[in-house]
Amino acid sequence: MSSVSDGRRTRLLALQRLAIETGRRDFDARYPDLAFTPVVALICAYEEEDNLGAVLARIPEKACGLAVTPLVVVDGGDDATDEVALKAGAVTFVFPTNLGHGVALRVGYDLCVRGGARYVVTLDADGQNDPAEMETMLQPLVDDEADFVVASRRLGVDETADGYRKLGVRWFSWLMNLLMGSKLTDTSNGYRALRASMLSDVAPRLEQDQYQTAELLITAMSRGWRVTERPTVWHERTSGQSKKGSNLLYGFRYASVILRTWRRERAFGGGLGIGLARGRGFSARG
Repeated sequence: MSSVSDGRRTRLLALQRLAIETGRRDFDARYPDLAFTPVVALICAYEEEDNLGAVLARIPEKACGLAVTPLVVVDGGDDATDEVALKAGAVTFVFPTNLGHGVALRVGYDLCVRGGARYVVTLDADGQNDPAEMETMLQPLVDDEADFVVASRRLGVDETADGYRKLGVRWFSWLMNLLMGSKLTDTSNGYRALRASMLSDVAPRLEQDQYQTAELLITAMSRGWRVTERPTVWHERTSGQSKKGSNLLYGFRYASVILRTWRRERAFGGGLGIGLARGRGFSARG
């Protein structure tokens, strides 16, 4: 039974690599010798043609005095998300088929690091994150107070009405804080600001096809990178439905990712210790 499962996994990984390579050839042909500005606003989008344009229109040209480039990784789909991104002038990478949000993020991280970006801000494509708050997210990195900034709807404002999701935000944070010895309030928020040098260290360790927020956060803390939070507004989705599935299924899978990543990082010995910056903070990396 194990050999059958291993064989299926090997085939899926091979198909995934083929799809990424196909997208990369198209990307390199469209953007030869691409060099990014200091800040990249990274959006991974799957069938978000009705929402993406408005999000891209609100991305500022500069944040903290640094030029911003929007980068959209289109995770397959059957709609015109790729056309919307290209028409808006965003640098656009397109998968020929849906591979998962985690895969799209890993490809986006790699593009940012290779393209010379200094900072990366990840936003959702559905309008729940406000691009106008990018500067708030970015400032702790620019001031060298942190390496990883995660948005907190609990410190800020949560305009959504799903009580189960709000309870889940609290429970996931409690679980991660228990395991990691941290004091974060919102560990499942996809609105993040990341130092590219941190991504160079952390991204090669990432494995999850979905629910990568927990994996990225636990891995970064285990490796000794400084993490802090900033309050933001969490808006209702502009239109359409979430791709995360039912609350029960999402909760089970997300908790599983937290536990698996924690066990993995413990097995590998983590890094140089946890760095938590809730103000000036500290770094085990000096």
